[in-house]
Amino acid sequence: MIGFLRGKILLKQPPRLLIDVNGVGYEVDATMSTFYGLPAVGQETQLYTHLAVSETSQTLYGFSSAAEKEMFRQLIKVSGIGSRSALTILSGISVQDFIYCVQNEDTATLVRLPGIGKKTAERLIIEMRDRISIENVVSKTGEPISVEPQASSPRKEATDALLALGYKLPEITRLIKTISTDEALSTEEIIRLALQSSVKK
Repeated sequence: MIGFLRGKILLKQPPRLLIDVNGVGYEVDATMSTFYGLPAVGQETQLYTHLAVSETSQTLYGFSSAAEKEMFRQLIKVSGIGSRSALTILSGISVQDFIYCVQNEDTATLVRLPGIGKKTAERLIIEMRDRISIENVVSKTGEPISVEPQASSPRKEATDALLALGYKLPEITRLIKTISTDEALSTEEIIRLALQSSVKK
């Protein structure tokens, strides 16, 4: 099993990388979050890797952190989530934010990911809930991970507030979608506009 690579980047063609490790070229499919942090072609990098073997192919997946690799391995255990789907999920959301979504049953955020519908989002939450506690991820990777999302947006905070008020998630999503995004609104303004929209309904 190839678990880690360190070498020179020969090619960057998202999602594929070609890494020269002591004269051997490894093709690696990486998450976009990993791509964003890579140095330029010709520079050295290091990646945590997972080798996925099927009847028709062998694909090496690359990650910038041990936590992202561990999350990938947990995702592919979920019914209906293959390696490609797991790569897409981790390309669209950080490990921290995914944990937050699962722990807070935030399907609204998950369905914004490519190829993730409502049923898949609900299945992810149900099947991942007991697998990805912060303690489990940290114990397997040695990396400290916060349960809070990396950057909480006003819309996310407004959604949480409306949930606390008793509104259902589908209704909150509909109300917030009616609010203009042309200007940066504070959490309080989003809540006020959403409540006004609800009254006018």
